[in-house]
Formats: sequence, structure tokens, C-alpha cells
Amino acid sequence: MNIALILAGGSGVRLGADVPKQYIEVKGKTVITYCLEVFGAHPSVDAIQIVAHEEWRESISKQMTKTILDKFMGFSAPGSNRQYSIFHGLRDIVQYAKKTDVVIVHDAARPLVSASLLTSCVNMCKEHDGVLPVLPMKDTVYLGDGRQITSLLEREKVYAGQAPEAFVLGKYYEANERLLPDRIGQINGSTEPAIMAGMDIAMIPGEEGNFKITTQADLERFKAVMA
Repeated sequence: MNIALILAGGSGVRLGADVPKQYIEVKGKTVITYCLEVFGAHPSVDAIQIVAHEEWRESISKQMTKTILDKFMGFSAPGSNRQYSIFHGLRDIVQYAKKTDVVIVHDAARPLVSASLLTSCVNMCKEHDGVLPVLPMKDTVYLGDGRQITSLLEREKVYAGQAPEAFVLGKYYEANERLLPDRIGQINGSTEPAIMAGMDIAMIPGEEGNFKITTQADLERFKAVMA
């Protein structure tokens, strides 16, 4: 079984909107609904678990289509940071899924994920412990201390990670559990616990169009795509 874990617990403060970015309506549908429709329609996605605050759950449910409802397993409570939210979702998922199943971690604020990228993530987990879509760096990358450049990184070896990130459920759950109670709060990327646990994580090409809505400019870009 392949389970999508959709993260919708963020506050969206960087966007400066009255509501979190994932609940902003564009052409009559919220951003998270566009995201959920992709997972609901994908033949390789068997179940959907959503991390969301209670105050938004009714709004999410009202816009669910039948394809989403048929796969929807329930809501999970957000945590104090993104990785804690993931762990809360994993903790609920392991109650109904097997250790050998695959969990697909994705942000509700990335509504333009393609079906082909989802397929690639699922397929790579047949041969690896997990997979991370990446984009190559276009600019030269430097390390600095805030005042001066301290070293130069090889651009060809530096990548920007995207979502969805997919993992073998049992191994990924255990990797996160090992970081409790404090270290998990210091994690910035979903794949970090897997790497720290020595899991075999493959890289696949990401997609420029699979951007995360973080700023007002991102939102306007999404509106333009929908138009």
C-alpha cells in the first residue's frame, strides 16, 4: 500500500495572508484541494492521511471529491515543527499500514505536483529505502559566516530538494522515532532523518513547475498557471 501524508499544518506567515497559504481559494477551490485531487486520482496512491489543525478540517472535508474521500483515512494533529507534524502523521499511519508499505510525504502548498513525479517516487521505493526529487543549483554556491565567504561548494554536487519524498514506512518511522524527544525539532528537511539513519535514499529529477507556495509572488504564479 502507498499512503500519501499531506502536510497542511503550517501557518503561512511568510505569505502575509489572513489565512494559511494552503487554504487560500483560487478559482473556487483551496490550494490544498488542488493538491489532494492529484493524489486522489493517482492509481498508485491507496490512502491519504492529512496533517491539519482542527479549525480547518471541516473546510478541507467539504471540498473533497469522491476520489479523495475513497482514499481518505483521517486527520493527524500538527506538531511544533514540520518534522514533528510528519511524525504525528506516521504514528497514525502505522496503526493501519504495514512496515513494508510506502509513505509519500508532500506539502499541501505544492499543488502542482505531477502524476508522473508521483509514479517515479513510488517506483523508486521498490528498489531503495526512499527517494528525493531534486533540482540542480543554477547559481554558484558559497559558504559564509555572515560577514565573509569561507569556502566554495561544487555546484555540480549541490541540489535543492523537493516534495514529494517517499520512504519505506517502517524504516522511516523508526528513523524519526530515534530523534525523539528533542533532536526531531532541529530537522529542516523530511529526508534528513532517513539519511541520519543510514537509509538508502535515491535521487530523481524534480520539476520546476512543482514549486511551493511560500510568498505572494508564488501565489500569483500559481494563479497564473490556473488561469
